[in-house]
Amino acid sequence: MSQKKLKNDIVEALQGVYDPEIPVSIYELGLIYDIIIKKDNNVDIIMTLTTPNCPEAQSIPEKVADVVSLINGVNEVKVEITWEPPWTQDNMTDAAKLELGLM
Repeated sequence: MSQKKLKNDIVEALQGVYDPEIPVSIYELGLIYDIIIKKDNNVDIIMTLTTPNCPEAQSIPEKVADVVSLINGVNEVKVEITWEPPWTQDNMTDAAKLELGLM
C-alpha cells in the first residue's frame, strides 16, 4: 500500500474520532498537527488538545491510537501530545467552524 493511500486511510479514520464535548471530529478541529508514516509503516501522530485541562486528555489520544492501529497496513502507532503551537480556533476547518456556528 502506498504511503499516500495509507495517509488518506488514517485521515479518514481520524475523522471518526470526536471530542465528546464538541460535535466535530478532532481532525476537523485541527487537533492533528502531523501524521508521520515511517518506512516500516509505523505511524507517529503529533496532536494537541483544545486546552491543557481537557477532561478527555487521556482518552482522546488512546482513541486516536486505537482507530489508527486498526487500519490495514499500519504497524505500531505512537501518539504524542504537544502544546506548541497552542491550539486556536484558526486551526479549525471551515466546515467545523460552520458546524459550531463560528462563521
